[in-house]
Amino acid sequence: MTLPLAEKLKLKRFIAELTSHKAAHTEFVTVYIPQGYDIIKIIQHLAQEQGTASNIKSAATRKNVQSALEKMIQHLRTFKKTPPHGLAVFSGNVASKEGKQDLQIWSIEPPLPLKTRIYRCDKNFVTDLLTEMIIEKQVYGLVVLDRRDANLALLKGKTIVPLKKTHSEVPGKFKAGGQSAQRFARIREGAYKDHFKKIAEYMKEQFLPLGNDLKGIIIGGPGTTIQSFLGKDYITGDVKKKIIGTKDLSYTGDFGLQELVDKAEDLLAKEEIATEKKIMQKFFELLAKNPNKVTYGTKEVKKSLDMGSVETLLLSEENSDKDIAEFEELAQTTGAEVRLISTETREGQQLKDLGKVAAILRYEVE
Repeated sequence: MTLPLAEKLKLKRFIAELTSHKAAHTEFVTVYIPQGYDIIKIIQHLAQEQGTASNIKSAATRKNVQSALEKMIQHLRTFKKTPPHGLAVFSGNVASKEGKQDLQIWSIEPPLPLKTRIYRCDKNFVTDLLTEMIIEKQVYGLVVLDRRDANLALLKGKTIVPLKKTHSEVPGKFKAGGQSAQRFARIREGAYKDHFKKIAEYMKEQFLPLGNDLKGIIIGGPGTTIQSFLGKDYITGDVKKKIIGTKDLSYTGDFGLQELVDKAEDLLAKEEIATEKKIMQKFFELLAKNPNKVTYGTKEVKKSLDMGSVETLLLSEENSDKDIAEFEELAQTTGAEVRLISTETREGQQLKDLGKVAAILRYEVE
């Protein structure tokens, strides 16, 4: 299920507020209550944790944990029952100076049902489950390889979906008796090539049918092995142009896939920004060369939406939740695509300066 933009932005801002705080010790309390779970049982559990917290050696940490738990208990008592989608609650002392106290609490009924129960006391608030709800379910191809093994998988949100694994027939480093060193080296080199050809064939077979749903391919493995693999014509052009980056890894298998995802966070973030930049660059190119094919500003864009002439609606994250919801509703009536644009790029800042709303039109409008 895709969240409405206004809800997505509201949740994004909520997460940003939580992640802006960090405790010096493990004293921030996070609780996730799944839909349908008895809130009274959660309150009883937190009361038990209060008692357990009395064993914390540091007086300051003990006080902060117990105070956070007490504030959470009092807050949960204001609910008659768990909200329909469950509840996420966060409490802790967010004072910037140690020894001071600024006890805060946040709670939210998520836009999607919670399935997992969590109690965590840590230096950070746990926001992973909420973040999952706003991640576009874009699909990335993952490949981890060395000269003996390879694994292919998909990354959907934060979930790794294994697709294929293969093992090479490369002989060990010690040659069989009677073989010359040169002949043995040729056998090994031939086996490497067969291994790489098989990986390339699996990539074509598994990734290309995904079409536009595949946002990119990331390859991980020892640096020299990746160079050998990419340096020859094993991979077809259609697959090669989907590769957005590589990462130097020590492992293959499931552990290697997880290591690749962890190390590729920068690539994925850049890819999201690159997508934003691309659509905004298209807008500015049209504005310069064919201004009747675009429009901007609240009044002008609403007029174009009413006419049904908007192909892509561009909304800055700087808009209010109310305005985003209103624009999204207007766009849905005519099937216009809606893109939420951050202010992290120069183009995003320019959209903000243009009035925070713009549109690429289906046809020229005088």
